[in-house]
Amino acid sequence: MDQVVKTDEEWKKELSSEAYRVLRQKGTERPFVNKYHDAKEEGIYECAACGNDLFSSDTKYDSHTGWPSFWAPLAKDKVKVILDKSQGMIREEVVCVRCGSHLGHVFNDGPKPTGRRYCMNSVSLDLIK
Repeated sequence: MDQVVKTDEEWKKELSSEAYRVLRQKGTERPFVNKYHDAKEEGIYECAACGNDLFSSDTKYDSHTGWPSFWAPLAKDKVKVILDKSQGMIREEVVCVRCGSHLGHVFNDGPKPTGRRYCMNSVSLDLIK
């Protein structure tokens, strides 16, 4: 897969200020008021920064957290999990393997079959129906 490498100035020109804050500065959007937390449409969720296919609506579920949640990515090579020790917590950050953009975090409290909850920011995703 071809890597997408851009300068901060290029990202700022291409992304909305909220998308830049989340995708490039590792921010978090507010729960329950984002575009995909309760979306039911079928399709593929891709990275809003580079178009990399990340998650299928087939693995999306309502985690009652206020963010779109998935029990697995499309494939393990679509995302990268990085240890995140920021904000006084130890978590697993999820980034797009193609462009390095911050997508959200993954937790070990999801449903079967994986037991994982990929808790993503809606602004990090585009749904292709």
